[in-house]
Amino acid sequence: MKNHGKLFLISAASGTGKSSLINTVLSRLEKDSLSVELSISHTTRLPRKDEHESKDYFFINRDSFTVKIKNNFFLEYAKVHDHYYGTSRSFVEEKLASGINLILEIDVQGVDQIKQLSLPSQSIFLLPPSLESLEDRLSLRGSNSADSIKLRLQNAFSELPKCSTYDHILINDDFYSCSQELIDIIKGEHKSPYNSKIQEFLDKLLS
Repeated sequence: MKNHGKLFLISAASGTGKSSLINTVLSRLEKDSLSVELSISHTTRLPRKDEHESKDYFFINRDSFTVKIKNNFFLEYAKVHDHYYGTSRSFVEEKLASGINLILEIDVQGVDQIKQLSLPSQSIFLLPPSLESLEDRLSLRGSNSADSIKLRLQNAFSELPKCSTYDHILINDDFYSCSQELIDIIKGEHKSPYNSKIQEFLDKLLS
């Protein structure tokens, strides 16, 4: 009988480098023949120039998103930066039942919703080296307006302290080391509990 897949919930402020880290980890785990996939979310925002339908997101309008909410289509959903994001319930259930480990790249609201469902999972919060690095990355994207950058930084201030509720906390100050820590978590070989070092880092980050 095939083992049931495991669910990994990864959150981070926009501009932390979450997507790059996840893509690197998936590539490395594929070489180790470990079955891990990234869940594809639905969103109401427009695709960026380097994003593709069904590969990065399922892009839908707000009316369609609202219908899916009413039909209990989503395992979790949230409004983030004035756009809606949601995870298909059937997509997750089918992947896990097939023995595939699944990474969900979701906001803190989504993690809270999944935890309320008592669905077995491991939650990971990715911290940036500094708030300055967040602003730099958001500006370099070229697709964010000044107002959008301001909103995302404001959200970061409210989201970062919530990392204390997660099972694992990683600081993305060294990309390779951070990706290795995430790989170890997925393999069940690493534990990174909330501790005084993380608190000191957060105090400095938000000072």
